[in-house]
Amino acid sequence: MRKLLLLGLLICAAHSEFMAQELNCSVSVIAPRIQTSDRRVFTTLQTSVTEFLNNTKWTSDKYKNEEKIECSIQIELSERVGTDEYKGSIQVSSRRPVYGTSYNSPVLNYKDDDFNFRYIEYQPFEYNDGQTNPNLLMVLAFYAYTVIGFDAETYAPNGGNPYFAKAQAIVANSSNAAEPGWKAFEGLRNRFWLMENINNPIYKPIRTFYYEFHRKSLDVMSKKTDESARLAGASLEKLRKVHSDKPLSVFMKTLFDAKVDEMVNLFTGAPADVKATAKQTLSDIDPINTSKYQKITGN
Repeated sequence: MRKLLLLGLLICAAHSEFMAQELNCSVSVIAPRIQTSDRRVFTTLQTSVTEFLNNTKWTSDKYKNEEKIECSIQIELSERVGTDEYKGSIQVSSRRPVYGTSYNSPVLNYKDDDFNFRYIEYQPFEYNDGQTNPNLLMVLAFYAYTVIGFDAETYAPNGGNPYFAKAQAIVANSSNAAEPGWKAFEGLRNRFWLMENINNPIYKPIRTFYYEFHRKSLDVMSKKTDESARLAGASLEKLRKVHSDKPLSVFMKTLFDAKVDEMVNLFTGAPADVKATAKQTLSDIDPINTSKYQKITGN
């Protein structure tokens, strides 16, 4: 009987590891400008969001525990507009390990300032995939699929397709929502335009860059440092036409919001000719960060 029990426990443990959820997300909720004597609701919200993101099985893919995607979410509440209604922002970031190193490469760093929602303390988070849900859950699900999609893009060409399709479906299901962030006319940097860019063929070179930069460059860096830097520099050229055609795209800004500091560190240690070319290319396609790119060559 003991042997059977032990075998059963081992099988359950193995199955649990094999079918682990996709995300390992750390969540923080802050509300520095909201005056209240009872701040417990913010802690409860933080716990609820953490459990929702990490305990939901978002895809049919099979992840081991060590394969979970490391990500972070910070929710900053700026205003309490009703008993259970809030306005604020949500900052979403993710990273992925680089093969053969202890380094984690930043993949996504996106701030969404259109985060309005209702939250009733202790109310269960019940999400129905493919349907309209409370805005809080729709936004969280949108970013769960977005994080998974960006991560998959770094491992295989167009690897994020099924997950970006899920995020796009959430945008479509939220098109009539009273809350902002889902519609084309609400600005150029919101959830609608992020998915429009990602799924638009015009921006295909950016998606190709995500794969080549991570899989063909960073993942071989531990063995082929100079070659890796050259490959990374070459992959930047794919972004020139996108910048020329769509210089203010939310997709390009999202890329560099995550990658600017990594680019500087990577190319600062590159061969001299790669340094000079990379500095010029980066300054051309991401001019807002030109002062940072000057550090690559020291001038």
